[in-house]
Amino acid sequence: MRTPNRWLIVVGAVLSLVLTGCTVGPNYHRPAVTVPVAYRGSPQETLASSASFADETWWAVFQDAQLQTLIRTALQQNLDVRIAATRVLEAQAQLGITQSAAYPGAAAQAQSSVTQNEQSKFFSDYNTNLHQVGVGFQWNLDFWGKYRRATEAARAELLATGWARQAVVGSLVANVAAAYFQLRALDLQLDVATRTLTAEQDSLRLTQLLSDRGATSLLDVRQAEELVYTAGATIPVLERRIQQEENLLSTLLGQNPGDIARGLGLTAEPHAPLLPAGMPSSLLERRPDIREAEARLMAANARIGVAKAAYFPAIGLTGIGGVASDALSRLFSGPAGTWSFLGSMTQPLYTGGALRNGVRLSEAQRQEAALVYQQTIQQAFRDVSDTLVAYSKDQVARQQQALLTRAAQDATRLSDLRYQGGATSYLEVLDSNTRYFSAELTLAQMQLNELLDYVALYHALGGGWQQ
Repeated sequence: MRTPNRWLIVVGAVLSLVLTGCTVGPNYHRPAVTVPVAYRGSPQETLASSASFADETWWAVFQDAQLQTLIRTALQQNLDVRIAATRVLEAQAQLGITQSAAYPGAAAQAQSSVTQNEQSKFFSDYNTNLHQVGVGFQWNLDFWGKYRRATEAARAELLATGWARQAVVGSLVANVAAAYFQLRALDLQLDVATRTLTAEQDSLRLTQLLSDRGATSLLDVRQAEELVYTAGATIPVLERRIQQEENLLSTLLGQNPGDIARGLGLTAEPHAPLLPAGMPSSLLERRPDIREAEARLMAANARIGVAKAAYFPAIGLTGIGGVASDALSRLFSGPAGTWSFLGSMTQPLYTGGALRNGVRLSEAQRQEAALVYQQTIQQAFRDVSDTLVAYSKDQVARQQQALLTRAAQDATRLSDLRYQGGATSYLEVLDSNTRYFSAELTLAQMQLNELLDYVALYHALGGGWQQ
């Protein structure tokens, strides 16, 4: 009965030692960050609102049913998202490995030896048999918090990996939406070019007829041909870009290049003229890249404790218990039980500066992570401000371009009437039609820019990753 009592005393002493142990290294505190009161470029009408455009789910922001289908497909099949999810699994496994170092390890042991010596001049003959079976354990006590800090760092890395996955999801939603709007803009420009080509071909036939009858000169025919060739040269360029954009979208969907189904036209895509940005302080909690940077900072902070713990003694416990016999037949029936217990302590005395530089390295890595965290926040504020300004100014530019396009359209109509009435040459028609064609293409591009700003603002505010 004495052996169990001894084990209880040992176990109790060990638990007391572990529970009263300290954890070296600094505890994490979020660095102070200068946060603006409001985003630069925020519309005055939305400054009083604490709600943010990014609080909306992506399917409420992008209301085109076909675009929603594309985004859902991408979220399921995109390889970047799947790679990011696999990295989360890797981080989970690494956390489990790191945590296991703080627990005792046990292993079964078996040993059998037979020794025989024949009689000689100096020794008589003898033989010995020894058979042992037991269970051994080894436990490195975490008295200084080395393994607790390592687990803290691994848990923070897991958190960072999770936020990195969310950042990939948010970027994917924005990229699919932007590529889809780009595709619809190219479709619109192709429609403009095709319509213009048809109109100019009709005009060319009429001019050729007039020239044949002597009512106009060959110069007018050549100028009419210029309009046809200009529109005709634009069409294959747009067709090339459309197929390349479809290839890009197919890749984002995790598919081989192929056709992409369309939904609403570019000008029919719903988007509000005023979008609330919310409070800048909420950006620190909403943007996945900021949360990831902070988690990396937390991990670096915890590793300082791991490095400092190396200065202190390493305390280990080793024990084994089992049975022993000189014959296998009596191994489990005989009274020969054995056990041993060993405690050890190792104190580093001289390491050539390795420990000191290990701490310096971890502290420098924490400082770097803190700077990256602050840089990520500053870049996030800039992203929001840039997109707010762009969305507001591009709306004004699009409105002005719409007015210009209508003016160019009317100028084309008047120049045609003047030419038919003999009041001007075909050069005026050529100039007016060229300006109108260019204005229509530019208007489509500005309508696209406005939608791209809409997507960019949603992403910059930290929207899109919420499922």
